[in-house]
Amino acid sequence: MTGCTFIKKKALPPVPPEQRETTVQDGYFYQIAPGDTVNIFVWGLAELSGSVPVRPDGMLTTPLIEDLQASGKTPSQLARDLEKQFATYVRSPIVTVIVNGFVGLPTQQVRIIGEALKPAAVPFRKHMTILDLMIEVGGLTEFASGNKSVLVRYQNGKQQQYSVRLDDLIRHGDISQNVSLLPGDILIIPEAWF
Repeated sequence: MTGCTFIKKKALPPVPPEQRETTVQDGYFYQIAPGDTVNIFVWGLAELSGSVPVRPDGMLTTPLIEDLQASGKTPSQLARDLEKQFATYVRSPIVTVIVNGFVGLPTQQVRIIGEALKPAAVPFRKHMTILDLMIEVGGLTEFASGNKSVLVRYQNGKQQQYSVRLDDLIRHGDISQNVSLLPGDILIIPEAWF
């Protein structure tokens, strides 16, 4: 006789209390990524200032400077690198870099897959929580099994999985389920079986 067999999975633990608060995000700085657009302002030199895209290879090109690595640097780090490059042509350049059109490195995105209305990779923002992410993706589908959701988190080089009760948070207003996110987190929302 054949039929459906159900494999009972080991229950996942909830997110530990020390990882629920936004203080776990202390020390986070945005790093420029391919696809970002950066505004480069060179004080007193409008002809060297402008908005440039970061290419898929992580490099950017500005007037006088070709193929400068931008990806993986903070805006301040990139500004200092630009000052060094511009110093060949201009005396004591002062550069400011402002990032627009954030994409984020994959390690600085939060991904949500499964039964979200709009599954997506979302650039991480400091103080971001699961509720913020759910608002960004439009909530759950009608077929979502929100209370069986899984948060996959990498810490200290190890993958951890935690249970997340999205139905309780979104449909029942249980704000205790609103967990802080970290860059690189993945939220998996399974489909309900009827």
